[in-house]
Amino acid sequence: MKPPICIICYREFFEELDEDKGGLVYFQKRKSDEKWEDEMRKEGFVGHPPYAEWFCSNHYESAKELKTLTISEALDILREKDTE
Repeated sequence: MKPPICIICYREFFEELDEDKGGLVYFQKRKSDEKWEDEMRKEGFVGHPPYAEWFCSNHYESAKELKTLTISEALDILREKDTE
């Protein structure tokens, strides 16, 4: 798994892993994500899924609200909101 660094602002929060400080959000899987899972399963590998990402406390709630979208769609929205 990737270390807990917010994908939006790059804040590190290694020692603060709880829902008040941020967390990992899993988004809707894309076809490429399903293919990734199949390949990982076949090879017996594990890793950070491409449809999940870390968010700090400033971005976590907004990210969770978008978890029904794909990660690409959600990140576009979150990054646009972050620049406002």
